[in-house]
Order: sequence, then C-alpha cells, then structure tokens
Amino acid sequence: MRNRTVTTFILLGLTDDPQLQVLIFVFLFLTYVLSVTGNMTIITLTIVDSHLKTPMYFFLKNFSFLEISFTSACIPRYLYNIATGDKVITYNACMIQAFFTDLCGVTEFFLLAVMSYDRYVAICKPLHYVTIMSSGVCRILIICCWMSGFCVIIPPLTLVLNLEFCDSNVLDHFGCDAFPIMKISCSDTWIVEQTVNICAVLTLNITLTCVVLSYGSIIRTIFRFPSTQQRKKAFSTCSSHMIVVSITYGTCIFIYMNPKAKEEVTVNKMVSLLITSVSPTLNPFIYTLRNNQVKKAFRNSFKRLVLISRK
Repeated sequence: MRNRTVTTFILLGLTDDPQLQVLIFVFLFLTYVLSVTGNMTIITLTIVDSHLKTPMYFFLKNFSFLEISFTSACIPRYLYNIATGDKVITYNACMIQAFFTDLCGVTEFFLLAVMSYDRYVAICKPLHYVTIMSSGVCRILIICCWMSGFCVIIPPLTLVLNLEFCDSNVLDHFGCDAFPIMKISCSDTWIVEQTVNICAVLTLNITLTCVVLSYGSIIRTIFRFPSTQQRKKAFSTCSSHMIVVSITYGTCIFIYMNPKAKEEVTVNKMVSLLITSVSPTLNPFIYTLRNNQVKKAFRNSFKRLVLISRK
C-alpha cells in the first residue's frame, strides 16, 4: 500500500458549521448505537432461540453482521473527526477503510440475492426446502457472497492504489470513497472510473436480476394459493426482505445510474450518509417489527432475562 505523492488525506466531512456539526454528531451517534444494538439483538436472538435455527434466520444473522461491519468501517471515524476536529487520515488507513466499506457493501447485495432465493425455495418448493437449503449449502452460499464481493472490489481498488496525487490531498467527503479520491488525483482516472462503474453495474444487475426472478416466481405462486390466509402469511414472510431490498437498491441505483449524483458532491455525501447510517439502523427494526417469529423470540428472551434478574 504505497503512494509516492501523499501520506495523508484531509476529510472535509459534511459541513464546517459548528452548530450543524453538533447536530450531525448527535444524529450519527444515535443511529450508530441503534444500528449496532438492533443488529446485535438479531444476531443474539438467532443464536439463542431454537425457533430461529432456519436458513432464513441464518442469512439474516449474517446480514446483520454485515450491516454492523459496514457502518463501523466509516461512521466511528467520522464521529472521531467531529469530536476532536482532527480531519487527517493516513493514506493506508484511508485505503483500508475504502476496502472494508466496499467489501461489506458489495457482499450485502449478493447476500440479498441469496436471501431472495431462500424465500423462493421456501414458498415455491416447500417440500424440498430442507433438502435444497441444507446447513452445508447455506454456509457455501455465505462463502460465495464474501468471495464474490472480494472479487468485485479488487480490480477497482488495485487501480485506485496506483493513483498519484500532486496538488491536493483534500477529500470533500466524510469517508474514503472512490469518487472523491479520483476527483483529486492527477493521474488519468478514465480507466478507474470505467472499472468502478462496470463493477457496480454488474453487481447491481446480476443481483437485482436474481431478486426480480425470485420474487416474480414467488408472486405467481402466492396468487395460486386457494386461501387468503395462506397468501397473507406468504406475503408477510417476504415483506421485510422486499422493503430492505427496495431501500438498498434504490439508494445505490440513484448514485451509479444517475451521472449527476456522482458530480454533485453534496448529493453524493447525503446519499452515502443515508446508506452508511440510516439504512443499517432501519433494517433490524423492519425485520423485527414485520416478523412475528422474531418478535416472539424477543419477547421470550426478555421474559427469561426478567426471571433471571428476579432470582
């Protein structure tokens, strides 16, 4: 991880206004705590509750872990920058942050696709569900998600590591993102930009195609159910995942499919803030509030804790 031209970057953050910085700090601190707490609650419930030992909750546990890792890669650093006023980040730390942020972000898309396939098998092939989604298959799918994420980010990250910086080391962002880094480089960034765009578009298209095909089959199957109660139950098992998919894909498509969003620094920063802080906070609540099994597991665990504390 070497660069002949800079050893540090300066992260400008979202604003220089002291009052706004206080509000941003409080907002980000609260969303980060809620995100970590909510996702850790889901992870804990899926581990301790025997009713949640199914492939669906195995994937949800891994998704929650990804959410914690993703938001932890950049938000604590930005909170530190605001609290101390120290906006300097070393070149190596910046590249490490970019690596983990991108790895967790890309892996999430592949995991969302796998989760949609899990719902497809559960609803469209219920008699073969246990056989198809065995524990071994689930573990292999998780490994494939991580390996796919790794393979996607390595080409653009390798090119970013070879960029040179001559006149400026100031990043107009709150974290180390590819586009702000390319913007201040004095190297020719055309190949890097195209590689980033191609990897992003391929990831979005491949995973979104899997999601659309899975839910297309799911919806067709649900409408064939004779009972209204059956249809409602089937939709309820998919609704949480569909909401999370809509939020995740919607924000990323806005950035990568809208050229103006990449050029507009303020828009880019605000959407990045939404992805890194708000989405990881909402997701555990979406899954918890819309899932009866998770709510039941939470109530049972809470009752056990109360009984233990009374003893």
